[in-house]
Amino acid sequence: MSVQHPIIAVTGSSGAGTSTVMQSFAHIFRREGIKAQVIEGDSFHRYNRVEMRERVQAADRGAGPQISHFGPEANLLRELQDTFAEYGISGRGRVRRYVHDAAEARELKSDPGTFTDWQPMLEGSDLLFYEGLHGAYTGDGVDVARHVDLLVGVVPIVNLEWIQKLHRDQNHRGYSQDAVVDTILRRMPDYVNHICPQFSRTHVNFQRVPTVDTSNPFIARDIPTADESMVVIRFANPKGIDFQYLVSMLHHSWMSRPNNIVVPGGQMGLAMQFIFTPMILRLMDLKRRA
Repeated sequence: MSVQHPIIAVTGSSGAGTSTVMQSFAHIFRREGIKAQVIEGDSFHRYNRVEMRERVQAADRGAGPQISHFGPEANLLRELQDTFAEYGISGRGRVRRYVHDAAEARELKSDPGTFTDWQPMLEGSDLLFYEGLHGAYTGDGVDVARHVDLLVGVVPIVNLEWIQKLHRDQNHRGYSQDAVVDTILRRMPDYVNHICPQFSRTHVNFQRVPTVDTSNPFIARDIPTADESMVVIRFANPKGIDFQYLVSMLHHSWMSRPNNIVVPGGQMGLAMQFIFTPMILRLMDLKRRA
């Protein structure tokens, strides 16, 4: 952790709602005039898209261990730890981008599924903002989580996560349902061993829970909307959290436990604004005083 160069990390799998978190933090940064150095977790994958596909196919043939982006073998986690550590000390470091699609390929002048070259971070950034799979990772002599000042977890219940993946991969990537199910099964051990434990290290968790039947995610025709969901927000340390204020400002919300507040899914972004604005301003105040 660093007072002079704070780090915020949002951890959660693709489709978990991290885009809502990104937008909420972007609003706060813009409103408060905060210059953030953004790091995408995908940029710390170990292999490009072709290399990763080859390793998955080799594992399926029995030529190597199973591998997924949820696990440490497919990611540069020590390098991520060292990047956080360097930024915490100096406010500097190196970053690159993973090119997801054709639009980003035109912008970044690289082929889809590849990485850009490593580049120096922004000069004079106020904080570092990470969004990806491993912001709270700890294991195998690597401790990413200890360098983070504010850790946020974003995770839907697992059936909802599967529905989102099935719809995304089938409708936008052209995969068959059998192929998507194979991917889910292949990466389940890494999800259990390396993703789930991170949500016990976060300072605040957001878990989206649908209020419609998702008991068989493999036949769901639609992804439950935000208005068909509730969000359970859990605070690891509720001291200093003004729950009475939050409940009064977030309509139809309630306390389910002394450190849990439940809000309608459509108010998730608004809840983040209320919760994280004072936390970020406190980080900036400590930075100025250091």
